[in-house]
Amino acid sequence: MTGSWEARGHGERLAGNARVVTRIVIVFLTLIVAVASAAVAVVSSPYWWFVALPLLFLGLLGGWDLAQRRHSVLRNYPVLGHARFLLERLRPELQQYFVERNFDGRPFDRDVRSIVYERAKGTDAEEPFGTERDVYRPGHEFLVPSMAPCPVPKSAPRVRIGGPDCDRPYDMALLNVSAMSFGSLSANAVLALNGGAAAGNFAQDTGEGGLSEYHLRPGGDLVWEIGTGYFGCRTRDGDFDAAQFADKAAHDHVKCVSLKLSQGAKPGIGGVLPGAKVNAEIARVRGVPEGRTVVSPPYHRVFSTPRELVRFIARMRELSGGKPAGFKLCVGSRRQFLAVCKAMLEEGTAPDFIVVDGAEGGTGAAPLEFADHMGTPLTEGLLTVHNALVGAGLRDRIKIGASGKIATGTDLVKRMVQGADYANAARAMMFAVGCIQAQRCHTNTCPTGVTTQDPHRARALDVRDKTPRVHRFQEATVAGALQIMASMGVTDPADLRPHMLHRRIDPLTERSYEELYEWLEPGQLLAEPPESWAADWAAADPDRFTV
Repeated sequence: MTGSWEARGHGERLAGNARVVTRIVIVFLTLIVAVASAAVAVVSSPYWWFVALPLLFLGLLGGWDLAQRRHSVLRNYPVLGHARFLLERLRPELQQYFVERNFDGRPFDRDVRSIVYERAKGTDAEEPFGTERDVYRPGHEFLVPSMAPCPVPKSAPRVRIGGPDCDRPYDMALLNVSAMSFGSLSANAVLALNGGAAAGNFAQDTGEGGLSEYHLRPGGDLVWEIGTGYFGCRTRDGDFDAAQFADKAAHDHVKCVSLKLSQGAKPGIGGVLPGAKVNAEIARVRGVPEGRTVVSPPYHRVFSTPRELVRFIARMRELSGGKPAGFKLCVGSRRQFLAVCKAMLEEGTAPDFIVVDGAEGGTGAAPLEFADHMGTPLTEGLLTVHNALVGAGLRDRIKIGASGKIATGTDLVKRMVQGADYANAARAMMFAVGCIQAQRCHTNTCPTGVTTQDPHRARALDVRDKTPRVHRFQEATVAGALQIMASMGVTDPADLRPHMLHRRIDPLTERSYEELYEWLEPGQLLAEPPESWAADWAAADPDRFTV
């Protein structure tokens, strides 16, 4: 029996080889015919090479396709198989420009991209003939207008960041530039974003890639973010360097300092910057060797327990000279966050702010499994953090920022209803400086010069033109949020309430956020935790991160 299988396999291999040989012969016969035709054409036309050279190229390409072993499609369909790879490469552009509707694109649909572009340019962002969205679709959300609208405030309110331990509080704008590092963004993109922040009096988060001259030169307010690599304040061995941190945090443009625990698009993993991208400038900013691959670990060296985390945030505030200090995270285990709340209570100190990054947040690159399936979406993340702080009696001293697909005034108002005090935007700010959602951020071939270190590509982004666009977009978006709030009968974001935001459950039913979710009372976890929170509160340990 074994012999018969071996004989059959040997016969199949011979047949397969015969087919390949036959195809190669056919290709070369075609090539011979092409060359012969070209030779005949020499006599009759001075432009024979217009015919001969393409035929020669196609013949050689077909021969290579048949001989190579990497792509099965090309072995079965020489020359013609290349059309498949070409169409696959063009698929994102064809999808975006010719297939998707105005409201169903991903990650951002055409309607959202258009409103950002229009506001950045200072043109009208009006919609004729009504909404294209299905308002009876389950999941559709809407804000509730008032029968007694308020006048729109003439100036946008600001959020005071700084608890009782903070000596130098900062008044944060309602919308700011979210964390994006120099290195992931080009120098021109960073300059334009910070210039816009300076003109509009809002803040830019530096991202974890260090504090560069491009963050400092335009003069915009900065939130200096420190990640697991401690770039810009690290020792040779990759540990946190307190002296470097204190020196740079003292800069006048640095208004807050932040510790990044995790990122929404890829929580729980570190990052890798290939050595080819670590040029002299990036190496100097990050404090790493030039030309060597830089690995950011998934965990921090400065803490290993909730209590140590709270203590380190207090140390960051002290080293910065009393500036607001906080941390950013993509929410995971509610029990672990409650452990941090218990650590705050026992240590008698707390961060001045917490930025909640939703799982829908963006990144230059992330494993698909993480982007699609890891982390808590922003809605549930905000509700968890807000309610935990309220229930622990800490909410009045800690401000909450929201980050994750915030691009319009509606987005901003919805997040404040859900518990945020202010918001950060990353990809929308990229749209404002020219991003077209080509989704090539990780390839260094960004067509608009936003996410590249290629000098030729980066020069396409004109800083003088894009800087006012960032300012106009932020100003118009905040103004839109205030206009929406006024139509709801509210002038102060602090007066927004859960009953003002509704979600459709099915075509016949809609519910307010007050009905859909549980909202804790101040200090409720300390007095008598509700049944739905009791087990997590009891298990939360300030001295270890319980899974």
